Amino acid sequence: MADPHELTMLEQAAAVRNGELSPVELAEHYLRRVERLDASVGAYLTVTADRALDGARRAERLLARHAADGGTAGGGTHGGDPRGGAGLPPLLGVPLPVKDLDAVPGVRCTYGSAVFAGHTAPEDEEPRLVALLREAGTVLLGKTNTPEFGLPAYTEGRVGPPARSPHDLSRGAGGSSGGAAAAVAAGLAPAAQGSDGGGSIRIPASCCGIVGVKPSRGRVSPAPGGDISGLATAGPLARTVRDAAALLDVMAAPAPGDPVPLAAPGTPFLRWCDRTPGRLRIGRWARPDVPGVTVAPEVLAAYERTSALLAGLGHEVVDVEQPLRPGDRDTFTPVWAVMSALAPVPPEREEELLPLTRWLRERGRAATGLDYARALESMQRVGRRLAGAVARCDAVLTPTLAQLPAPVGALRNDGDPAADFAAQVAFTPFTGPWNIAGLPAVSLPVEWTDEGLPVGMMLGAAHGAEGPLLALAAQVEAAVAPRPGPWGWGPRPRVW
Repeated sequence: MADPHELTMLEQAAAVRNGELSPVELAEHYLRRVERLDASVGAYLTVTADRALDGARRAERLLARHAADGGTAGGGTHGGDPRGGAGLPPLLGVPLPVKDLDAVPGVRCTYGSAVFAGHTAPEDEEPRLVALLREAGTVLLGKTNTPEFGLPAYTEGRVGPPARSPHDLSRGAGGSSGGAAAAVAAGLAPAAQGSDGGGSIRIPASCCGIVGVKPSRGRVSPAPGGDISGLATAGPLARTVRDAAALLDVMAAPAPGDPVPLAAPGTPFLRWCDRTPGRLRIGRWARPDVPGVTVAPEVLAAYERTSALLAGLGHEVVDVEQPLRPGDRDTFTPVWAVMSALAPVPPEREEELLPLTRWLRERGRAATGLDYARALESMQRVGRRLAGAVARCDAVLTPTLAQLPAPVGALRNDGDPAADFAAQVAFTPFTGPWNIAGLPAVSLPVEWTDEGLPVGMMLGAAHGAEGPLLALAAQVEAAVAPRPGPWGWGPRPRVW
């Protein structure tokens, strides 16, 4: 068997179930790798070594009881579906981290802010997402790096070092799920949970050369709380489409009272990956809606080659006018600002926040209730405009980012937070509209530059259409990387 971290998440789950890999051995392997390599990539803010080993031992005891009761594991070690049939949790013994915006009871939770550097999540309330990961049998490796309150498109804060792309350590991992993406790309976790309010899963997926899925609004429950704007959702990051689909299967469980409930899919998302899409009508655009923003030549070249690949797979690829008008996304900014102001920072500690955070919170506090309601109403109109354009196609292709992965510090501007925010928008003009509309989208690592930098392309679809979207993504994966290396689709990362 290959080194454990070279197996995909599904391969690890199958190997654990079949007795070919011990959960304790697997957890210890990842903990050693994190200890040795994480200083280079900045993937983790907190490592929960004792908790990981305790969870791995519980998984071993469950496996032993299951075997004593005459259970059979089934499945293979090379991508077999670990769900069902054996009476065991689907990802039993697989080590996964949780983004440090999500509280795990009894574990340090900083929200990426120095103000909360010493905060420990209370034991009396477990977020539904964290409970679903636990019930699926996963073992908690730790909490992944995120910028302050998940606000920027880069992961650079004061709690820990910057999260860096394992393909080029001078480049940032993107944000706000930068630590999660860096962990997966560097082999410090087989997959990871992230969250996405304006591109925060897809941006780091593109920067780190992995797969990132933003589900439809309502697909993943925000219980017990939630983002009242509807912008943010949790989703998976993984090295393969199948791993991402399997993790989404775990995460996609509605809860009573969800504001936009989506029933669990009749066909698991993982099984959609085995379906061959029929001939699809795929719309495409690569012109940003933000005036003055240009797309890098390398990104445009990858976009054209991906379009040709889709046509070669038998799909009808058609040009679509950019559905958003200049100024449409301005509805996003006041909503984002109000969200930033919700973090319960003691007034006397406000000055400890980063300049961008303070700038956003000042704008958020200045908005009246009427201002916020009008922004939400305007944002819904913009979302409908995008959704209407997407509805005329089976899927849509755009670049994920307008530029190649940015150098660490290139977007951040503590001296001018407004310029910082504008630079982020220019870097990520294609991602935010999908949050405004609440539509699913996936970033795929389709190409690498001659310097080894990943280039992601984004496929999106109508609300609730994650299954067909993942089937298309799996088809593209098979065409781009029919036999991906243990590190994923492209060249081996410099940190592996």
